[in-house]
Amino acid sequence: MVLMILAAAAVWFAWPRPIAVDLATLTKGPMEVTIDDEAKTRVRHVYAVSAPIAGKVLRISPPLHIGDQVTKDETVVAVMQPTLPSFHDARTHEELRAALAAADAAVSLAATEMRRIEAALAFSRTELRRAEALARTEAISLKVLDGARFDVETNEAALASAKAQLEVRRNERDSVAARLGEQSGAVPDPDPACCIQLRAPVTGSVLNIIQESEGVVQAGAPLIEIGDPLDLEIVADLLSTDAVLIKPGAPVWIDNWGGSPVQGRVERVDPAGFTKISALGIEEQRVRTTVDFTDPPAKWSALGHDYRVIVHVTIWKAVDVLTVPVGALFRQGDDWAVFAVRDGRARATIIKVGQRNNRTAEVLSGLAAGDRVVLHPSDRVTGGVAVAERDVQ
Repeated sequence: MVLMILAAAAVWFAWPRPIAVDLATLTKGPMEVTIDDEAKTRVRHVYAVSAPIAGKVLRISPPLHIGDQVTKDETVVAVMQPTLPSFHDARTHEELRAALAAADAAVSLAATEMRRIEAALAFSRTELRRAEALARTEAISLKVLDGARFDVETNEAALASAKAQLEVRRNERDSVAARLGEQSGAVPDPDPACCIQLRAPVTGSVLNIIQESEGVVQAGAPLIEIGDPLDLEIVADLLSTDAVLIKPGAPVWIDNWGGSPVQGRVERVDPAGFTKISALGIEEQRVRTTVDFTDPPAKWSALGHDYRVIVHVTIWKAVDVLTVPVGALFRQGDDWAVFAVRDGRARATIIKVGQRNNRTAEVLSGLAAGDRVVLHPSDRVTGGVAVAERDVQ
């Protein structure tokens, strides 16, 4: 009797126990396939105020800060003053001094020439009066009288030319003197009348102040950016292999931005891609995709310009499909397979898979609703081995 008990105990201890596994039951339900990636928000229309001339940007009072509200054509966003002339080297200085001396001489020459012509004009007018007096007594011919008149008109024209020439020489002299006299090093007091006030081109908020400090900028240099923070859109740089699957109008849900998920739709997929280096140093072809919000601004008003979000773009969706967890799939040759549990044993079953996402896959054939499959099977799970569902404490 003792021997029989010992034999039974030995058989019981030697008998293989079922392997504890995690099981999942297949059901039918809704399923969608999405393309997930990081994205960022941006104001749809950003207005960059730039310097219209090369000059000095002055501080305005009160100063503007990022987020301040501005009004179109009313709020002064920048004040500019013409720059002071730059210093020149010693050789240029000597050249300017020589040019100034030459200009002074030219002015004296033009003034002397003008006085000579004035004297000639006064003499010709006296001669004309004498000729007119003699012509009334017919003491001279008409030809002599016409010659006297011609001399007066000629001298008057010459005097007008000399005056213009003198004005030209004086202006040239003033130009050289200005270039030479601006090297004293003294900084004149700013004249408010000479400053240019740049006003906001649109009503909105200050998004970025590029030129914060007072300083000299070149013409066209950006100074400040303005936009409406409620006029937001989302820009995602998606892989080109994913972008070809996306159609304008596709639904999108946005999360991981610090608030509740919000809805959107694809507005545009750019027709041209660009190369982007990933965090791992891999060159990737990316395509810019623009997403618009469909939820009211009250749900996402906390978002601002250049905020990080995660977008999930739906490329396929069904209401009633049979799905299996991705964790149950494994490769058997070129086919997908799962370990289906039947009569307490794992049976390797070939299935046909359709659409899939990072959680579930669509089952086209090989399984039915209610079947149970092994999740994440280990190397101990083989075809025909006894399995039991692991107890979850």
